[in-house]
Formats: sequence, C-alpha cells, structure tokens
Amino acid sequence: MTGEEPEFRQVGIIGMGYVGLTLAAALARRGYEVHGVDTQPALLDTLAKGRPHIFEPGVEDVFREWVGRRIFLSHDLPDSGVDAAIICVSTPVGESGHDPYLLNLAAAAEHIAKRCSPDTLVVVRSTVPVGATRSVVLPKLLDAWGSARLVMAPERTIQGQALRELVELPQVVGGLDDESLRRGLALFGGLSAQLVPVSGLETAELVKLVNNCHTDVIYSFGNEVARLTERLGLDPLEVIRATNVDYPRPDIAKPGYVGGGCLSKDPYLLLSAAGQAGYVPSLIEAAREVNEDLPAHVAERVLALMGEPDGKRLLVLGWAYKGWPPTDDMRGTPIASMMPVFTRDGVRVLGHDPLVGDDVIRQYGGEPADIATGFATADAVLVITDHPEYRALDVDGLLPGSNVRLVYDSWRVLDESRVTGHGVRYAGLGYEPAVAR
Repeated sequence: MTGEEPEFRQVGIIGMGYVGLTLAAALARRGYEVHGVDTQPALLDTLAKGRPHIFEPGVEDVFREWVGRRIFLSHDLPDSGVDAAIICVSTPVGESGHDPYLLNLAAAAEHIAKRCSPDTLVVVRSTVPVGATRSVVLPKLLDAWGSARLVMAPERTIQGQALRELVELPQVVGGLDDESLRRGLALFGGLSAQLVPVSGLETAELVKLVNNCHTDVIYSFGNEVARLTERLGLDPLEVIRATNVDYPRPDIAKPGYVGGGCLSKDPYLLLSAAGQAGYVPSLIEAAREVNEDLPAHVAERVLALMGEPDGKRLLVLGWAYKGWPPTDDMRGTPIASMMPVFTRDGVRVLGHDPLVGDDVIRQYGGEPADIATGFATADAVLVITDHPEYRALDVDGLLPGSNVRLVYDSWRVLDESRVTGHGVRYAGLGYEPAVAR
C-alpha cells in the first residue's frame, strides 16, 4: 500500500463464518480497520466480547486484542461505507439435489450496493460456481451504481493453519477489468507477499474449485485402495507405503474420511457449473461418491466386527470432521452418516471429542462421555479422527478390565500390538486382519 497504489484503510467483511472470521483477524493484524458484518445477533455479541465461535489457533488472541480498536462488529456496514467490501458468506448446496444456494451471495451484494459507492472495491471471497460473481453479484452493483470495481479472490486456507496460510499462500485475484484487478492486487498485497493475477473473474472462481476437487480425487483413490485391500485381506498402509517409497510420481494418499465445509461441497459447485456448460466431469462425480460412501461403509464394518451389536455400547472418539490440524467444525463430519447405521442396529453410542461440545454430540445422537468412562463401559471403540489426544491414548491403562473387544482405528494412530496384546481385535480402514487362533 505505497506509491500510487490505492490505500484500503477500512475493510468490510460480509459474513463472519470461518472464512470471514479468519480473514478479519489476519487483516487486523496487518493494520487494517475491519468492519465485520453478520445477521446473527448471538454471533456478533460473542465476537464483540473477543470470543470467536469457531476454534482456529491465534484468532481468539487477535479478537481479544483488537475488538473495539481495529475490529468492529455490526449487522451493517458503516453509513460512510468502506474502501473495500469482501463477501465471505456461505454458499451451501442442497442436501438432496446438491444445487448451489446463492441467495446469501445476492443478499451480500445488495447490502454493499446500499451502504457503499462505486469507489468501493467489491471482493468475492466465497466459493461459488463458475460465473456466479458476474451473474449474481455484478448486476446488483450495476443496478445501484451504474459501474463497479469487482474482483474474485478465493479463500484457500486449511483449518488449523489459516492465519499462517493467509499470509504465506499465494493470493489468486481475478478482476472484472484492469482497474478492478489493479485495486484487488493492491488490497491483497497488504496481506500476502505473493500474488497471482489471472485473466478474469471466472478463472479465479475455477482455481478454487479445481484446488478442492483435485484434493477430493486424490483422497478418493486412497479410499479405493482401502476398499480393495479390505476384500483381499491386505494392509492398505503397507501397499501405499511401498508404492510411494522413492518413486518419482505423485504420492498416493492414505485412506481417510473426507469432510469439511469445502471438500464436501465444492465438487458439487463445479459439477453444477460444468453441467450448465454441457459437460459432466465423471471423475469428480465418482470421487465424491467414493468419499461420501466411506463413513456408512465403515459403520457397517464396525457392526459386523462387533457381532450381534443390538444393545451394545460403542465409544466413538472424534466427532469433528477431522482431528489434525484440530478443529471443532462439524460440516461433513463422518458421524452424520454413521449414526443412522448404528441406530438402526440398536447400538448405544458414547461420544468424545477434545473440541466438540457435549451439546453437539447429543444433537447428533450420541451420549457424551470422557475417555476413561467410555473405555470402561463400551463394548467396542471407533476412532474416527487422528486428533493428537487420541494418538497419545494409553491403551495399556484403558483396556485392562474393560469390556472392549474391538478397536476400529480409522487412521491407525494406535499401536496395534498393544491393543491386540490385551486380547482385543484391531482393525482400520481397509485393514481387518484375521484374529489369531
């Protein structure tokens, strides 16, 4: 923000979910005056007290230091407008047809059009189908102003490392025109050292979707390997490890659950845009199907290995969608697909997660339990996430005297020999070794 480049002293962020919250913290640390906007009074009240509603390392420290000084929360943008308004609202897909829901995007654009002016740089940060920035946001601005400065700059951080990645990751920026692009690069140049200008709004939109769809495909292949080794009686980790050792091609991913707000949604945004263009990306479609089927498949395998599960207790460790980096995010969590299977067969599910609250566990149908109580009363244990707390479990102290006869360790974070040494069966994704007789 030097020389002839425009300065952005006041930045508005529409939507204080995960994307908006972390961006607000990152910009405040860089010296910007940030105006966070959201429609949820309880959320705004919590943030105004310096208590973020989402777990993300470093964010709470920033809010505690800068709320009321650099960070301001409200239902609306300031009457005087802001230099840049960044749209970070949710863009979910329907549960059945997976059609994109873009009314939040349109509402955010309308709010900016009412509170700001054509001099305001408008940034779409939300993940959207290709073409949505131009077809949904731009008309609202043009109707109100007659002209607009508009860029698309997708969020690409991973939960648990957002504040670091917002500074270190290259920021992709696509503009409506040359002046929009220039201003967009100036804004994000105050945040990140590396900028990647692209030719237009649609290119920037597709960059984000391609990033996440590629990740989804990579993970799906590891899960396909696990489904195969399960049938063949082999160890997927051994196969994948031997495949990757010093082999100069892309590494194969370990099997694992694929959830979160992005990977469980973005493939459908790309499929929607592709369908409108007359093309069906069958690989992306198949990868999503493989990954979405995994939790229910594991639930069925756990029931089969438990044997006559009706009335038995199952301790489930890990209710967030992932354990590393740690998060409390329940979007795309495996347990959502597993619980109907367990309920169908009369299994009583005890639940534990280091970051997910007891009320959330109850909401999903579980009974909150601490680890010691869970092991003492359960008949089987299912480890869903690789949270560091679970990696450090003292199975030698937890298993003796318990009724546990099966440990299904999805990520293989426990010592198999220690588990089996107590006469307990051990299994994992794609790995079900025969019980020694």
